[in-house]
Amino acid sequence: MKKKLQLFVILAFVCTLLSAQPPAGYYDSAFGKKKEALKTAMKEIIRPHQQRTYADLWGDFQITDKKENGKVWDMYSDCTFTFVSKQCGNYKEICDCYNREHSMPASWFNDGYPMYTDLFHLYPTDGKVNGYRSNYPFGETNGTKYGTGKLGSSTFPGYTGRVFEPADEYKGDFARTYFYMVTCYEDNVTSWTDIEAKQMLNATKYPSFQPWAINLLLKWSRNDKVSSKEINRNNAVFEIQENRNPFIDYPQLAEYIWGDSINYVFDPTKSMAVKRTEITPPIVYVADAVLHIENITNESVIQIYNVYGQLIIKTPPVINNYDISLIKEQLYIIRIIDSAGNIYTYKTFNKL
Repeated sequence: MKKKLQLFVILAFVCTLLSAQPPAGYYDSAFGKKKEALKTAMKEIIRPHQQRTYADLWGDFQITDKKENGKVWDMYSDCTFTFVSKQCGNYKEICDCYNREHSMPASWFNDGYPMYTDLFHLYPTDGKVNGYRSNYPFGETNGTKYGTGKLGSSTFPGYTGRVFEPADEYKGDFARTYFYMVTCYEDNVTSWTDIEAKQMLNATKYPSFQPWAINLLLKWSRNDKVSSKEINRNNAVFEIQENRNPFIDYPQLAEYIWGDSINYVFDPTKSMAVKRTEITPPIVYVADAVLHIENITNESVIQIYNVYGQLIIKTPPVINNYDISLIKEQLYIIRIIDSAGNIYTYKTFNKL
């Protein structure tokens, strides 16, 4: 009888987590606002919460990051970890143990509280892969693979430094995590001036991110939609910390703060206020020794290569017309990267 009662209590708790929603009126004070004011309104809602201790996190993970098979849900590797018995500790190889990963590196905010123990950016991850990730920004790279992630030089437009790229299936998770952190702690973020932090953050309350980082995180958020894993975790953290990640509850919210809906007030009862316009590829043509490029912005990057793959010109499009009379190659390749990271390649003949 006692075992049946215990089972009932456990099932009731699980059902509560799965069905939990924001309390009635939780976000009401943010409705009708936009852009910077919307971000600040969200901060006022989510900033008050129950602070955890660093030791609490081990037990919290058993509620927030447990797979259906009871094992640890690690977003950095495919390793199978058992809670408690596989806690790091020391490690030498991937799959040795899991630890408490600050997905926004703790050095960025000088190990300050309550950021240091905020569950919304803390995840159980493979210790060795976590070590490789270090305190580098998230990004995209063709670098070396460790676990399910990669480490190397950034290939995303606007940044060339060293980055860690998580698996595609979790990129949206981490984007919404970062949106939460700079919103919840917008009063603190201006002091986050660690040398690595400044690669991704710009020490302002708004927009808080460097331009390239905004483009990256919006891309990830759009391409990797909110999953049941995120929803369940948001509900579980809410039970523990008594606050929520609004970017999970309202995935379109980031568009109203940083994206394509910044000129519209936030109204979650409606669909996206404005749909992203269809992407129009650049138009490229040559006339009278002048290279003409249309449908580009000042955030685009233009690269011109010869047939041997050697870079001839790399320049932001300050103007749309380029004198190519000095280019001696008869055939050259134009590569255009827009602000969203889309890449367009054209072959053009030069009349000598």
